[in-house]
Amino acid sequence: MEMRTMTKREFLSRCMCCSGGIVLGAGGLGMVARAAENLGKSAWESDDLWKWSKQALFYRGTEGGLECLKCPNGCILAPGDTGICRNRVNHDGKMYSIAYGNPCAVHIDPIEKKPFFHFLPTTRAFSIAAAGCSFSCLNCQNWEISQFSPKETQNIDLMPDRVVAACLKSGSESIAYTYSEPTTFYEYAFDTATIARKSRIRNVWKSNGYINEEPLRKLCKVMDAANIDLKSFDDETYKKLSKGRLAPVLRTLKIFKEEGVWLEITNLVIPSWTDNLDMIKRMCEWLVHNGLQECPLHFSRFNPLYQLTQLPMTPVSTLEKAREIAVGAGAQYVYIGNVPGHSAENTFCHKCGKMIIERRGYQILANNLERGKCRYCSVRVPGVWS
Repeated sequence: MEMRTMTKREFLSRCMCCSGGIVLGAGGLGMVARAAENLGKSAWESDDLWKWSKQALFYRGTEGGLECLKCPNGCILAPGDTGICRNRVNHDGKMYSIAYGNPCAVHIDPIEKKPFFHFLPTTRAFSIAAAGCSFSCLNCQNWEISQFSPKETQNIDLMPDRVVAACLKSGSESIAYTYSEPTTFYEYAFDTATIARKSRIRNVWKSNGYINEEPLRKLCKVMDAANIDLKSFDDETYKKLSKGRLAPVLRTLKIFKEEGVWLEITNLVIPSWTDNLDMIKRMCEWLVHNGLQECPLHFSRFNPLYQLTQLPMTPVSTLEKAREIAVGAGAQYVYIGNVPGHSAENTFCHKCGKMIIERRGYQILANNLERGKCRYCSVRVPGVWS
């Protein structure tokens, strides 16, 4: 079955909602909201709370200020301070998110783009992002929005109920919280996902996995699938590359699995940073040892971006070696990404070895699944297929 990409004209005609509609223009993400005129200049310049604020979940008072409990960064904010993510603020002794109902990116994507290869193939995801991130990755592909505050990006007024309405009008089967880091716009995402569930819309989470246990378990109640970037299997590399830590991300993987949220994992293989094959072997062995062998693992090719433009693209041979290591360790479904036309884009049955889903880029060329089972040997193929 061929994936059909929606044209910009179709998107506009289907997703216009309330006054002004959704305004799109060319930008770093392809379709980035350009609606600063809807928000008003004073909103960008004021230090006061604006319409797109909501009292944050998961914080507590300390002697030094308000401590954010959402992610392991554990920012302590004095009055007027904002967190590392740039969108949580201490205002009059309460913590607020200033990324609520003001996405800076709105797009309709094939679900395979996230990537999700074992979750509702050929469907579309209504994708949103607000500015900000809990990491500062040297290789960030979306740094124009992740490394800025919502007050520094051009946004659109799109509250949770309007996101759901636009998703329904677009014919998308899911809402994806993606592009930047959805943990930083947690309240907006959670409320949107809660409303979406009532309309039988699925919710998918594309994230760095840097989130504390309590907010994560709450999130799992409204999420159907997650793709987590496991950026490295070395803590020092995590700190230097992303200013994060490894252990919290590993905990996130285990909790998603425990809570029954469909999980896929992406590992970006960066030359001289994350391409050590011994480290990749340890990572794959850990995944299998912790019961994650059924979770699709995507080894993704690095393209020189942001602060790592001096590096080359990942050699395809390195990705192929990483895949061999993963399969040898017991991972059942291992893919190579960002290499269009490579055979490792396809899904092969872990039992009989026959190709059951043929892909090219984001297109599905053949699907040999029948009710979630391999057509050739009838073994159950892990995933969410309907």
